[in-house]
Amino acid sequence: MIVNTQLANSIVLITGASSGIGAACARTFSAAGAKVIVNARTRERLKPVIEELSGEVYALSFDVCDRAAVESAIASLPESWRAIDILINNAGLSRGLDKLYEGSIQDWEEMIDTNIKGLLYVSRAVVPGMVDRAKGHIINIGSTAGHQTYPGGNVYCATKAAVKSITEGLKQDVLGTPIRVSAVDPGLVETDFSNVRFHGDRDRASQVYRGLTPLTPADVADVILFCVTRPPHVNLMDIVMMPVDQAPLMLFNRQNEG
Repeated sequence: MIVNTQLANSIVLITGASSGIGAACARTFSAAGAKVIVNARTRERLKPVIEELSGEVYALSFDVCDRAAVESAIASLPESWRAIDILINNAGLSRGLDKLYEGSIQDWEEMIDTNIKGLLYVSRAVVPGMVDRAKGHIINIGSTAGHQTYPGGNVYCATKAAVKSITEGLKQDVLGTPIRVSAVDPGLVETDFSNVRFHGDRDRASQVYRGLTPLTPADVADVILFCVTRPPHVNLMDIVMMPVDQAPLMLFNRQNEG
């Protein structure tokens, strides 16, 4: 990829960057010339991603669910890495497909703590600096699940609907500044998402993608790159993307059945 002059020397913080969409964003933005801060719960999980990046990279290990850890990590950034220009709130997960009245409370708490509170904690730590510098772009990774609720998706869909509302509210809050706020809402993307949802049951997870061509993490990263490289007066507020084999919300064109 050719270095994008808009991104040269820009600092990008990507949460949940050890795999999937986050790792793809790290590769895409690094190749485009940005300085990349990659985040995961442990530095060990970031090593494979860091080894792939050719540009400047800084590893920042913290759990987005731990408010004190988030605040401490952001405050600990070296001076040359503190002026974060782009924040990609990617860390998120889904757990289970249970009926609400049969759901695991632990699963609920993990989704709420990561998808909502984690996004809020990181944004609260980073966005004030953007406001002070009058420069920045926040991209929240939502989901088509934030637009419609599907069977068994009760709490997960609620967390992604919250991401949509938080994105809209934050844009209202920074109105009058040059700061941009966007949501990118993918449909079916082949990552570890389903494996996490089904607590490591890879056979069950593989059935999610059976007979169709899902989006790839690189597809999503490419759209995020497009979003942040529009002219400064253009704010792409909400981008919904899904594979051709998917129609809103849980309709799929599965081929080679049987």
